[in-house]
Amino acid sequence: MNTPEERPNPDEALARAHAARAKMAAALTEDQEPKPDEPLGWQPIWKRPRKPKSKAARKAELHKQRKRLQEAGKRRLAAAQSRRPCPRQNRIGSAAARRDARALSRLRHSSAWLW
Repeated sequence: MNTPEERPNPDEALARAHAARAKMAAALTEDQEPKPDEPLGWQPIWKRPRKPKSKAARKAELHKQRKRLQEAGKRRLAAAQSRRPCPRQNRIGSAAARRDARALSRLRHSSAWLW
């Protein structure tokens, strides 16, 4: 826990802030744009000058994008086809099998005894 001797005096902090106010205001109001001859240094991306891409760079980027989209389409098509259910076996054979299964299940669920 802080003892009163360790805590800074609020009046001293306020006096220091008032003394630094003029310096801070000058720093905020000074022209922030760099001179044309001095190096720019780091700048946020939205302040950097736009340099147009060369025709080759633009074509390469579009080629890469097109390839990426085509591969995504192939993946999407493969995923859609893998979800489709397999076609049922020929309807004629399966109809008879369904009929037999239906009759057997009726027997199984009924209370009839097979003597």
